Amino acid sequence: MVQRGRLLAGLLVRYAELLEEYRERINRLNVYPVPDGDTGTNMFFTLRSATEVLESRGIASGESRGTTADFMDAGKAALLGARGNSGVILSQVIGSLCKVFGEDPEEVADLGTLVAALTRADDRARAAVLNPVEGTILTVITEVAGRARELLDVGVELAAAAPSLLEAAEASLSRTPELLEQLRKAGVVDSGGAGFVLMVAALCEVAGADGFEEGGRREFAFEAVVPESTSRVETVSAGPEDGLGPRFEVMFLLESDDTMVAGFREVWAGLGDSIVVVGQDGTYNCHIHTDDIGASIEAGIEAGRPLRIRVTDLYDQVAEENWVVEARGAGAPDPYAPANNEPVETAVVVIANGEGIARIFRSLGVHRIVMGGQSMNPSTEEILAAIEDVPAPGVIVLPNNTNVTPVAQVAASLSAKEVAVIPTSGVVEGMSALIDYDPMNDVSSNLSVMRASAKRVAVAEVTQAVRDYRSEIGEVAAGDFIGLGATGVVAIAKSAAQAAIISIGALVSDDSEIITLIEGEGATPASSREVTEWLAVHHPGMEVEVLHGAQPLYPYLIGIE
Repeated sequence: MVQRGRLLAGLLVRYAELLEEYRERINRLNVYPVPDGDTGTNMFFTLRSATEVLESRGIASGESRGTTADFMDAGKAALLGARGNSGVILSQVIGSLCKVFGEDPEEVADLGTLVAALTRADDRARAAVLNPVEGTILTVITEVAGRARELLDVGVELAAAAPSLLEAAEASLSRTPELLEQLRKAGVVDSGGAGFVLMVAALCEVAGADGFEEGGRREFAFEAVVPESTSRVETVSAGPEDGLGPRFEVMFLLESDDTMVAGFREVWAGLGDSIVVVGQDGTYNCHIHTDDIGASIEAGIEAGRPLRIRVTDLYDQVAEENWVVEARGAGAPDPYAPANNEPVETAVVVIANGEGIARIFRSLGVHRIVMGGQSMNPSTEEILAAIEDVPAPGVIVLPNNTNVTPVAQVAASLSAKEVAVIPTSGVVEGMSALIDYDPMNDVSSNLSVMRASAKRVAVAEVTQAVRDYRSEIGEVAAGDFIGLGATGVVAIAKSAAQAAIISIGALVSDDSEIITLIEGEGATPASSREVTEWLAVHHPGMEVEVLHGAQPLYPYLIGIE
């Protein structure tokens, strides 16, 4: 027999270990073959926010049994640390476990306790999503909770019930493509559901189920449909002449056990140059110039917990610094100046990825920019901090990513200010929404006009496929460039420029007047010129604006008004 608090702590710690091990595989269970799947990463960091509370108070190691307040704090930490749609849902699951198991942590854990927690998790997870969709993690949670209630009704003990719950979770996950057409077409199962399966597997281990040795390895059914690789196919660099060294500057704070830092430095020594790792007592400031962003950040994750991650394209920075000097010499304001802290009636917080995009938003009058986007979604806490920091009683948040919208909504609900979220799906929509923004009007007045402005723009994103994929408009091969619009894949081509041209052709209408082309990583002057020359021939009456966004993974973001 195990106490509720001890079982809960063991469950969350073991679940975090499994998520860390499997998160890249879960990331690959992406509906579209894009290079920035992030479900596993979002779930891992959400859960880590909770386990860090348990670790800091000696509960994870067993030094302390933990109090009700400790477990409530862990549940709150998961909510504040939630990233992405899957993270918001998982935070509700973790919060429910902490509420039910943590309420009387000294009591014996049994199946009835688990049923109460899963039922609460099911209700709260569905309430947290604006439009619950079947064939997702929500379905898996519901069906596992239902199976737990059935076993409780016939008097099964917790340890004996756990394997049956894992079987139900895997069976439910395997059926998700039958419920969601996008999954069936992509040949994958729901990634969030796969992450939840790992939680049930962790339960089997910590509950002492037969055949489940704690810390042991097992094959999960979802692994059979995980695409082989998410490695991005290399594209032609848009950088300057050879000889400038590594392209990217990666910086972060690292919370780590001091004994891990020497090994971390050795890993970084093989990844780049200009390495600085300074600090003490568990906190280090880390800096590297490298061509491998992912490996540099993963090294930090292996050594501890990276915070405030920032990536700068050094090649783009050279061009941008020249632009700044020229612009300021002509009397233009400094585009890197801090946001205006003058009090207003309604402030705007945006989520943006790329220094150039941040500069554009700053010029449009936003008050705070939370850096983030695909593959590195910001947490609830980061967005909430920006909301609280702006000098205004009212705030409008532009998430600019469908996966960030739920997190922004949670952050809005936690603030005492009047906060509204306009669910912009991309940065071009966000920019369009700001056209009619008036900082001296109240939230309600701004909301109606900004929503209307955001809806006026049709958007597409150009990226490179990381796996073969069967779309409604044709076969996609790994390495192809694709255009993604509101309806899915709208373009398939062998170059970023051609994918942009086909995307524009699919979205433009007789009423279209303005085309905005935002250049990102992988775009070159030659490819942008190819697009603008095509527009000059085929749509000579349209106004074309080319902006430098420096966003990673997406050579072009397109907006048509």
